[in-house]
Amino acid sequence: SSPRRLELPYLRHGKMTMSESEMTVYRAKLAEQAERYDEMMKFMKQVATMEPNLTLEQRNLLSVAYKNIVGARRASFRIVTSILAKEREKDGESGHVPKIMAYKAKIEGELENICHDILKLLEEKLIKEANSQGAAEARVFYNKMKGDYYRYLAEFQDDDAVKKASEESYTTAKAVADAELAPTHPIRLGLALNYSVFMFEVMGKESQACELAKNAFDEAIAELDSLDEESYKDSTLIMQLLRDNLTLWTSDDKND
Repeated sequence: SSPRRLELPYLRHGKMTMSESEMTVYRAKLAEQAERYDEMMKFMKQVATMEPNLTLEQRNLLSVAYKNIVGARRASFRIVTSILAKEREKDGESGHVPKIMAYKAKIEGELENICHDILKLLEEKLIKEANSQGAAEARVFYNKMKGDYYRYLAEFQDDDAVKKASEESYTTAKAVADAELAPTHPIRLGLALNYSVFMFEVMGKESQACELAKNAFDEAIAELDSLDEESYKDSTLIMQLLRDNLTLWTSDDKND
């Protein structure tokens, strides 16, 4: 697909006037188009420290940057973990196993640094600002994001405190979402998707995960007619993912 057109801020008296924040957002968008996500992350982190409250677009850019950076490492971690398991079957703890374990530890270190970096920004600034503003969307968005990055840590750290932090963040986000966002709202649906994955994959609470995903899907279906055109594509895509997970999880039960 062709790169989307990047919009520059307004012109005044024939000259472009951009605040430092607007210029940094533009650089982040440019980095995104170039798929240079490490730089995109740095630019959006700068914006997050400049602005008292991020706009919806800025929140999404921050999320996309970190998601791509952490996503690449999570994929690497899964591949190396799989290779390690195969080598252990073949050679026990000898052969290439020590080298693979060292490489896996390197990836874990990178994952840890990325997760703690965004968690610090969320806990020390973004969530506090959203709470003081009372903005429901931002509060759900940031608490969900906090839950996500603790979940990524829990994927390779067997630490009850990390799991608890993830669950508490998702619970906080869900309380606000249930009270203040429509069942068809893409942020509320995205929260249900990620929270149910956490329950199923990290906590091993399969029935609760299925119940959470099913309730979110059913509530959204019941109000689908009220969905505005702007959110329709995002919301229906997440609903499809919820249904796909439910199909997968319930078919696992039947196979057992």
